[in-house]
Amino acid sequence: MIKMDNKGQISAEYLLLVLVFLIILGSITIPLMGRSINASSDVSAASDARVAVQSIANAANIVYANGMGARRTLNVYVPQNTILNFTNRTVAMRIVSSQGNLTIDQRTDYNLANTTVNVNKGWRNVRIEWTVGSNYITITVT
Repeated sequence: MIKMDNKGQISAEYLLLVLVFLIILGSITIPLMGRSINASSDVSAASDARVAVQSIANAANIVYANGMGARRTLNVYVPQNTILNFTNRTVAMRIVSSQGNLTIDQRTDYNLANTTVNVNKGWRNVRIEWTVGSNYITITVT
């Protein structure tokens, strides 16, 4: 009687078992990685937007503190193509995240000219000016 060697069959079963384990592991970890990348991108964009909005609002407050005729120019980073709103005493930027639209805003000490500006992603020059005789501060983004 000839004995057959079962070692080859056992190795194939172990390989199949490892393959099933890797498929299950991959189907769980890949979606989690995608979600964590999206969350990280959202936090980065929101942080950049917050810095830009706060910088503009702080510059508007400095112009107000300096009085009529004051002017200030600054350079801010806009994290994505977006809309900047300057209304009454608020600077606001709308960004798109993986969870939907998010509005970042900051109050100012004085009235701003009601303006809505479409802004492209990247570094932008912002000019803040309080014209003599005006009841509001004007903000221009280029």
